[in-house]
Amino acid sequence: MPRRTATLLTSTLLLIGMLCAGVLIHVPYAEMSPGPTVNTLGEHDGEPVLSIDGERTYDSEGHLNMTTVRVTGVDYRMNLLEAVHGWLSDDAAVVPYETLYPEDVSADQVEEQNAEEFSASQESAKVAALEELGFEVGSQTIVAAVVEDAPAQDKLHAGDAIVAVDGTEVTEPGQVAELVTEHEAGEDVVFTIVPAEEAQAALDAGEPLPTDTEDVTITTAEAPEDQRAIVGIQAGLAHSFPFEIDIELADVGGPSAGLMFALGLVDRLTEEDLTGGAFVAGTGTIDEEGTVGPIGGVTMKTIAAREAGAEFFLTPEDNCSVAAQDVPDGLTLVRVGSLDDALAALTDIREGDTGDLPRCEAE
Repeated sequence: MPRRTATLLTSTLLLIGMLCAGVLIHVPYAEMSPGPTVNTLGEHDGEPVLSIDGERTYDSEGHLNMTTVRVTGVDYRMNLLEAVHGWLSDDAAVVPYETLYPEDVSADQVEEQNAEEFSASQESAKVAALEELGFEVGSQTIVAAVVEDAPAQDKLHAGDAIVAVDGTEVTEPGQVAELVTEHEAGEDVVFTIVPAEEAQAALDAGEPLPTDTEDVTITTAEAPEDQRAIVGIQAGLAHSFPFEIDIELADVGGPSAGLMFALGLVDRLTEEDLTGGAFVAGTGTIDEEGTVGPIGGVTMKTIAAREAGAEFFLTPEDNCSVAAQDVPDGLTLVRVGSLDDALAALTDIREGDTGDLPRCEAE
């Protein structure tokens, strides 16, 4: 066999071997890529994203798109060839597998956590938007969750309203843990509650909690990490709204759409078109006070926004430096730290004063 032919054959066989190895060798990485974007002012799968019943609403010509990141599934094992392709791609990010799926958390737990965070973000968005517009929002401290096999199991239930702990009136969730940890592990703590069904009925009717309460005595246990007294519940807030608001968006998890939901609600409840017809997208968590928090995958979300047609991207200030390192052409990153910041930015966009917008800058 001529030397040249042998060399070509050897090189071909080596290349085939390397490609096979690249396909067969699995690596501990996962991939993030731009996901779908949805206009919170419009429809998704034929249904309005934001439905409001009992208050006048207004149409908008613009876009306020929430953005998402697509990730490889929990059971998917990336091979070496795919990882290299992802590392070289401009519109994908390869990250350690445990970044998305920690070893000590099951796939069901990840899905449940994402669903809980998404639900909580909707609630916070409603509160922030309505209070921004001057509507009165009622609230009560409740048992948000009970830990399995904890002292509180079968004694307290999700949705129970917590009126007092050891006779001290509870006005916000943070008090509950403070009052419980005044005890030593093994001591009794007394919860004064209104059962979940009665508490929810009062909340739905916009009425005060019933005065007919129940006392529940629980023997505290010791927290394994720091020996403080615990009963094994998570306290939270339930709210009553002056009219009905539904946020319908399937197959989305996590808290990062909170800001855009809040803005969508403000727009729907405000006669003026907040965007002035512009295509605005964005991301960010939001709390009940309207503070905007950071999210993951911001670079992938800016790509998704620009591919959908966005001209402006509302960016949490804590994500700005990362997002500004690689900005898609034609997209302006606007720095926001609160709902008020976002509304001020929309005013500038609507009035054409885009030179005044606070922009993200790379460090």
